[in-house]
Amino acid sequence: LGDKVTEDEKQEIESRIADLREALKGDDKEAIEAKLQALTESSGKLAERAYAQAAEQGGDAADADGGGAEKPADDVVDAEFEEVKDDNKN
Repeated sequence: LGDKVTEDEKQEIESRIADLREALKGDDKEAIEAKLQALTESSGKLAERAYAQAAEQGGDAADADGGGAEKPADDVVDAEFEEVKDDNKN
């Protein structure tokens, strides 16, 4: 997703990854959790933006093909049937 972020955002996320890796070398659970939370918040903002852009692009494509309704598969057969019971079994 590097093409969807500014250089500052990319540096921030990379910095938080480095901080988390450094914290993982130690045994301080609280420090690791804090670094993980900081990374999660930064990357979460990026994910939100990527999903919003994908939704916009998907919405445009759906509007172009008549509302985005799915087309039925060619191999589907719509038919009625009747169950026949054989009461004359010997």
